Amino acid sequence: MRPEKTNIVSDIREKLQASPYLLIVDYSGMKVPHFESLRTRLSEAGARMSVVRNTFLRIAAQELQMPELTDSLAGQTAMVTGETDICAAAKVIKSFAAEFKLPTVRAGVLDNAPLNATQVNELADLPSKDVLRAKLLGLLQTPASQFVRVLNEPASSLARVLKAKADALGSAS
Repeated sequence: MRPEKTNIVSDIREKLQASPYLLIVDYSGMKVPHFESLRTRLSEAGARMSVVRNTFLRIAAQELQMPELTDSLAGQTAMVTGETDICAAAKVIKSFAAEFKLPTVRAGVLDNAPLNATQVNELADLPSKDVLRAKLLGLLQTPASQFVRVLNEPASSLARVLKAKADALGSAS
């Protein structure tokens, strides 16, 4: 392989190594302004979209021992990678595709596990990682706060009874 092609494969490999996920997108038929708009939206979500040659992506994926992508690598291909949340990137692509009918997601890889287009769309419907963390934290805190309330209830009841008795004695005099 020529040195410039080796450099391109190396660059793709580095992007794949730095990302916990990969989305393979078919951008056929997209106009340049739409493509740039999608790139901007993905950038805001912490993701990056790069146009790649299928052969180079296939070689880089094989070198990293990623799942087989050959069936998904045909036609005009762009790869979406990021350092944060796959759900955010999938949401951006899904909403953009709903708005402009393009691009289409062919497949994906999350933590070295293959995803089909349906699974990627299901990820797009999930809340963001921060929202899920907040929900989990709320669920973890619920039993503790209920336990504290149960522990405080006898003392609170006693205080209410004593206050009622004091009020009754104060109004009787």
